[in-house]
Amino acid sequence: MQTARDFLTPDALSMLQSIAEAGSFAAAAREMGMVPSALTYRVRQIEDALDVLLYDRSSRQAKLTAAGAELLREGARLLEDIDAVANRVKRVATGWEPQLTIAIDTVISKPVVMELCESFFSQSPPTRIRIREETLSGTLEALLTGQADLALGVGPDSARTAGVHSKPLGSMTFVYAVAPHHPLADAPEPLTDDLIQKHRAVAVADSIQRGAGQTYGLLSGQDVFTVPTMQAKLDAQLRGLGGGNLPRCMADSYITTGRLVVKKTERPQRTVPLHYAWRLSKTVNQGNALQWWLNQLESETTRNALISEHRTS
Repeated sequence: MQTARDFLTPDALSMLQSIAEAGSFAAAAREMGMVPSALTYRVRQIEDALDVLLYDRSSRQAKLTAAGAELLREGARLLEDIDAVANRVKRVATGWEPQLTIAIDTVISKPVVMELCESFFSQSPPTRIRIREETLSGTLEALLTGQADLALGVGPDSARTAGVHSKPLGSMTFVYAVAPHHPLADAPEPLTDDLIQKHRAVAVADSIQRGAGQTYGLLSGQDVFTVPTMQAKLDAQLRGLGGGNLPRCMADSYITTGRLVVKKTERPQRTVPLHYAWRLSKTVNQGNALQWWLNQLESETTRNALISEHRTS
């Protein structure tokens, strides 16, 4: 007697994902090189095995029911787990990871990361590299949830996280800055919290998926313009859309040319220690690709560049 396990195969889950992405059974069948009736039959087999309806057939579109949406979510997670198992097995067999995912905080220099990638690929390794941008606690979360193998720009709390090893990357100093045409540019110093609170702040959203995340420098009741990356925050403040703290290394060239004005505030300048971190495994040896990146990060010059070399076009 066949059970749901016989029909909920990786191939079947991939098929359901294809239907969701295509938007209809007919479009999915074309993309998969199947006739629509064959695709519909396979879906009905899954529905019969689970004794649920996965799609609302009253519409021409492949509209998922609540049960279908849940299966799609869980199916995507299961497929990721299968890929992760395959990657681990491949790493055990060859020493090289099929893919290495690096989470970089948006305060990290993208040009330097690209230079490191260029150097890595010049050796023709069998490992694919995937870069994902994160902000604040989302960078460490990507590592802890297995979505990244290496994280650049995490906070010092990573050193106290079980199953994670981290080393110092360097420190980043923040300054309060506004555009020269912003109302606070000519205000007497030091700026008080009461004065700053009357003007819009630009803040970077924490990319953490669960929980409230972190915020810095925001005052109670203050109007806030929230952006996804530190570069977007810099762009917004250059346009005078608000004020806020920026990494000195990212703002320096604009301060020198007068496009940003640094203002002293009642609060002292903030200096943030940054780390790089990776997960430790008691059962699987460290992959060659990860080891290559860790070797590069042993260089003080490389660590400094990742924090300080923010080039402008």
